[in-house]
Amino acid sequence: MSKVALGIAGTGMVVAVAAVAVGPRVSEWYDGRHQEQATYATGSAAKASAHTMPGWLPDNASSVQYMRSTTGDDRLLHATLAEGRLPAGCTTTTPGRSAHPVPATLKAGWFPEGVASKITGSCGHYNVTLTGNQLYAWQDGAAVQAAQRAGQQAKH
Repeated sequence: MSKVALGIAGTGMVVAVAAVAVGPRVSEWYDGRHQEQATYATGSAAKASAHTMPGWLPDNASSVQYMRSTTGDDRLLHATLAEGRLPAGCTTTTPGRSAHPVPATLKAGWFPEGVASKITGSCGHYNVTLTGNQLYAWQDGAAVQAAQRAGQQAKH
């Protein structure tokens, strides 16, 4: 009887250790499978390849990095802008305007932490930060959905 109990306890320990070791990897895999990430040489290549790429991205932007959630409207974007100014159609932020948050569901090594505190404008549903000629843009799916609901309610 004690050998059976020892065998059951040993099996339980192996399962517990495996769950601790594999659990985080399974979580990362599950979260990551709902994301797409791509790099493009130019803005025009990005727009030709990704139907979700924002139209305001200049064709002559370079080093475009893009990440999106496949289950919502969360987006991250980084690009180098030749002119070093916000693209046409974008607006500068008025002092005191609060930015919607950078989506917590998306993390990319090329997208800096704390960028939302340095918001310089907005382009469509994206908040943007322009530092020199480096543009960082993010779109929070919840903010997009709220704006769409508000627009629909205004039509009724």
